[in-house]
Amino acid sequence: MDLLHAFVALSNFVLVPAIAYGSQLALGALGVTLIYGILRFSNFAHGDTMAFGTMVTVLATWGLQAMGVSLGPLPTALLALPVGILGCMALVLVTDRAVYRFYRAQKAKPVILVIVSIGVMFIMNGLVRFIIGPGDQRFADGERFIVSAPGFKEMTGLDEGLAIRTTQGITVITAVIVVAVLFWFLNRTRSGKSMRAYSDNEDLALLSGINPDRVVMITWLIVAVLATVAGVLYGLDKSFKPFTYFQLLLPVFASAIVGGLGNPLGAIAGGFIIAFSEVTITYAWKKVLGHALPESLAPDGLVQLLSTDYKFAVSFVILLIVLLFRPTGLFRGKAV
Repeated sequence: MDLLHAFVALSNFVLVPAIAYGSQLALGALGVTLIYGILRFSNFAHGDTMAFGTMVTVLATWGLQAMGVSLGPLPTALLALPVGILGCMALVLVTDRAVYRFYRAQKAKPVILVIVSIGVMFIMNGLVRFIIGPGDQRFADGERFIVSAPGFKEMTGLDEGLAIRTTQGITVITAVIVVAVLFWFLNRTRSGKSMRAYSDNEDLALLSGINPDRVVMITWLIVAVLATVAGVLYGLDKSFKPFTYFQLLLPVFASAIVGGLGNPLGAIAGGFIIAFSEVTITYAWKKVLGHALPESLAPDGLVQLLSTDYKFAVSFVILLIVLLFRPTGLFRGKAV
């Protein structure tokens, strides 16, 4: 029985990946919850908005790499990220003006906007596939690891290695910075306070002189930033494939709903709850239990509850449970 080796194995295969994945889901869920809280509809095109922003970043990254521009040990995609954000901003503003603005003027019910967003989702998905193709696109470069398993073994003298990828470290640091800036903006700036007032009571906000068109525009711009950053971080950590972002909509929505739709803190908490649930349920615990238990009790099988092919099913089950028993979420957002 070796608890230290068990903890290292747990960190390597569960804790570190789940923290990075949870950061990505939290940023995606923040975009969903902002749209729901301020524009008052569930945007089913959010996953493909992430895909579009990431696609523009990938194309810009390839351009920089072709010119020989790099950040050394860091991914070149960090240099291309502002280009992706600008491209995504243009997309969401054009989409809002061409599609959603009409339905807001008609005072359409939220369910109508949801159906409209599904149509936008398919159009965005097709656009991304048409431009960059349906296959995996890799755009990561620079140093692969902050800490490598062989280096960790040599440094500590342990038999079990710990590997922390550069993309995982960048994901966590970037997520902390983006969330801190977002909360500062919402709580300290005049525009942020206007958004919160508009979310709490639209009629009272309009009577107070708040410009609804400006609030809508700022909301979409912030959503574009969150979607692009989340999408690029996910693509760097795994790979970029348009259909994967279509599938990612489920855990992102589950994160927002579990935490409480319309509640930014809930979106962050929900992202980590979904991430840890998916990783722990689909991980094969044989190695960790082999270290943690006496040799006579060590398992022979994989000790895996579900295959990784079913990780999105975990999000779906959690989503169903929350909708049935606590539809306002853990942090009491707006009822779904």
